[in-house]
Amino acid sequence: MKTFITGGAGFIGCNFAARCLGRGDTVTVYDNLSRPRTEHNLEWLNTQRRADNATLTFVRGDVRDADGLWRAVSAAQPELIVHFASQVAVTTSVKNPREDFEINALGTFNALEAARAQAQPPAVFFASTNKVYGGMEDVAVVEGETRYRYRDLPKGVSEQQPLDFHSPYGCSKGAGDQYVRDYARIYGMRTVVFRQSCIYGERQFGVEDQGWVAHFVIAAAMGHPINIYGNGKQVRDLLYVQDLINAYDAAWNHLDVASGQVFNVGGGIENTLSIWTEFGPLLAKLAGHDVRVTYADWRPGDQPVFVSDNTKAKHALGWEPLTTVTEGVRKLWDWVTSNRVLFSN
Repeated sequence: MKTFITGGAGFIGCNFAARCLGRGDTVTVYDNLSRPRTEHNLEWLNTQRRADNATLTFVRGDVRDADGLWRAVSAAQPELIVHFASQVAVTTSVKNPREDFEINALGTFNALEAARAQAQPPAVFFASTNKVYGGMEDVAVVEGETRYRYRDLPKGVSEQQPLDFHSPYGCSKGAGDQYVRDYARIYGMRTVVFRQSCIYGERQFGVEDQGWVAHFVIAAAMGHPINIYGNGKQVRDLLYVQDLINAYDAAWNHLDVASGQVFNVGGGIENTLSIWTEFGPLLAKLAGHDVRVTYADWRPGDQPVFVSDNTKAKHALGWEPLTTVTEGVRKLWDWVTSNRVLFSN
């Protein structure tokens, strides 16, 4: 199989590329290496086991460059484009909304057009986000001793939740989300949208503004400060990166069913943690000591709860998370503590 991965040197992208190489795919990674430490991920990818006939080609390019992206796709002739390339932080989108728009909305449009221009258009899988649902202020939330919870959504948020883009990031990713969905309807292309929750795992160089699970783990392991915005009871569902890749594989294996569809993919109700009142003790156990934090005001638009209802993906694709939060976070901790040199500056 020929697979083209935008953002293939990023956290999710390099893990996906490694999976593809392990089963014998011809892989093209398209990345501008603008994110810190993506060079480390690319170096790591070159060391990974490859099945017979697997090949890896790296193209340094930017999804904002429509002509360059078209040339790379035309040269690769892929059967599948997996579009991970993205501006990933809400705070960055507020500071620079034009750049956010050009990367997320225009970049996704460019990927779709590059695919559509081919004689045999490849399938396109898009990494969207739960942020397309906005703040969900109309959804009742109950505060407990250590966490918030939905009052009326026992399984979490389904794909039927109305879209309500908040922040430039929500708008740009939401625009890409809807373009990808509509190219299946208007042009008959095979596209799938994955509205992803909190994804975590090895090769994630999380920072305060994005990738909070990895950021907390790295900070605890390296003795860096941790700031908690709000009261720490905010709840998220956590999905281990290999389980996310399983969802993409399941969509490819059931493409006749998945094409043109949108799927919520997250840890689900079984894999939730409050970001500090529950995650803090887990991290302290791994570190062998209490982890000190400072508290600050809530950030605008921060959801007290987000939990993905994975029912649609389970029924249509036969997919569900396999890795518990405790198991996955320990794997991330072990990777960070075994690779301290990557976080020393």
